[in-house]
Amino acid sequence: MAVYLDHAATTPMLPEVLAAYTSALGLVGNPSSIHSQGQNSRRLLEEAREQVAASVGADAAEVTFTSGGTESINLAIKGLYWARNAVPSSLVERSRDPLSGTVDTRTRPRILVARAEHHATIDSVEWLEAHEGAVLDWVPVNSLGEIDLDYLAAALADDVALVTLLWANNEVGSLQPVAEVVALAAAHGVPVHCDAVSAYGHVPIDFHATGLAAMSISAHKIGGPVGIGALVISRSATITPLAHGGNQQRSRSGTMDAAGAVAFGTAASLIRPGTTTLRDRLIAGVRAAVPEAVLRGSANRLPNNAHFTFPGCEGDSLLFLLDVAGFSVSTGSACQAGVPEASHVLLAMGLSEPEARGALRITLGPTTTAAEVDAFVAALPAAVAGARAAGYADRVTTLGR
Repeated sequence: MAVYLDHAATTPMLPEVLAAYTSALGLVGNPSSIHSQGQNSRRLLEEAREQVAASVGADAAEVTFTSGGTESINLAIKGLYWARNAVPSSLVERSRDPLSGTVDTRTRPRILVARAEHHATIDSVEWLEAHEGAVLDWVPVNSLGEIDLDYLAAALADDVALVTLLWANNEVGSLQPVAEVVALAAAHGVPVHCDAVSAYGHVPIDFHATGLAAMSISAHKIGGPVGIGALVISRSATITPLAHGGNQQRSRSGTMDAAGAVAFGTAASLIRPGTTTLRDRLIAGVRAAVPEAVLRGSANRLPNNAHFTFPGCEGDSLLFLLDVAGFSVSTGSACQAGVPEASHVLLAMGLSEPEARGALRITLGPTTTAAEVDAFVAALPAAVAGARAAGYADRVTTLGR
């Protein structure tokens, strides 16, 4: 039986969540209907909203259910950008170009974002750049994957639409100084969106204490089902919707998934603070088994994350060899799996492309045991040797052509 060590990609659904989900799937009634069956669905959905809100220190009214982390990130970034650049109707004619007839709404065109963000963020801001005239100001990260606060402070100004950052890097696990970023941005009245998908369930989150405008989370990272997430929107924030029709939720239209919400709420109610004991055992074991392995990311990292690069290895080769040996791990984000290129996160941290290609991310979950960690460590040296031999053979073949 395979040992699952890729919980950052998705965590198996918890038994209590599965039971609540399957029971809720039998419900009849649209939560927006006013008859008794519809209102029963609505009651369960709103109870779930309260559970999710409580898990992140927010009010229930601030939780908007979505289809997952990617939608939440898109809604936050595009919605904040559009809202910050909206021209009041009274000023439309004053803003109209006399030659083209178009109205320039880009009063705050700049977005501050780091290259080491998740691709849901990078692709969203690059879409705004290509189609909406956004100006991207790429905030550097250091060799540990931590955002450069000095650069951010110098870059903040009145023409900035928003700042967006990860709470914890989804590949190397480094935690970001969210409170410090929000404080810097607040001095200029700039809203901050935080992608907390990877951090949610592993570190304490208090949405109100952070002062964030919006925060993205997802159910399947905490033992809930795939297909439901949430965007937590501060009462003081304005976000323009991506889709229109129905206004069932704040900034989001569409029939609400009551069963998914029930499962999400159940998973949220089962969150327990993460511990570092097993992660540290894993890190120490890898370092002892393969001394040349390099731990990437900050010491201030997620309690379930260990990310290494292995000199002379291709990460994909390591992954396949470990898979054959019975261990499920990853080379980085599952959203980029199968893409034959070095991690953009590691490149942003200053690694060369050959260094970045030898990456392996091992992430633990609530069901991971010490015996599974030890078994992985025992299997690792053979996989590393095999990956190096494969790489050497490929280089010899290439040189011989």
